[in-house]
Amino acid sequence: MGLTRERILQTLLKQPRRTINELAEVIGITPISIRHHLINLEMDGLISGVEERHGVGRPRLIYALTEAGMEKFPTRYLRLTTRLLAQMKESMPGPVVRNLFNSVAEDLAGEYADQMHGLSMEERLDSVKELLSQEGFTVEWEKNGSQYEIHEISCPYYQIGVLHPEVCTVDQTLISKMLALPASKVQCILDGGTHCTYVVQPAVTAEN
Repeated sequence: MGLTRERILQTLLKQPRRTINELAEVIGITPISIRHHLINLEMDGLISGVEERHGVGRPRLIYALTEAGMEKFPTRYLRLTTRLLAQMKESMPGPVVRNLFNSVAEDLAGEYADQMHGLSMEERLDSVKELLSQEGFTVEWEKNGSQYEIHEISCPYYQIGVLHPEVCTVDQTLISKMLALPASKVQCILDGGTHCTYVVQPAVTAEN
């Protein structure tokens, strides 16, 4: 398989649900060239494209790896994890499973709690970005009015989350704990979003 097609598969592994233009930008070739490679990868059964409505106009094609495409990468850990989670969900009540995921996130946040003391909101957000990047996420944040938006451009839990969406509570709880503020999910890649977005609203200090 050519280098360009390998890079396309690697990109879709890290950043699922990408458009032709998004892939062209990441790979560094024209959309026409990308389209040619995508057609061949789709014929080989390694990726699939689905139409998605996006505002007014023609639907756009969104591409993701198929199960055969995932097999191109080491996935034994993925199979083991999904099987363990399936068994766990069969033997434990739902609230217990959710509490378990929350405990994982709280333990991880606890390791970094001391680093958060005395930091401003934006310094905390940079710390969250750094921590999540170490966990395999690609994260950006921005200020929008009085609130902050945290965008997870890619998620290492995506393939597990397709079958076990409860895993999404890990990063949400982690963000909330590290910022000491509730993080509300307003967009999720599992629901068709281009990425996951959390919103946090800092408390407003009343002036005397």
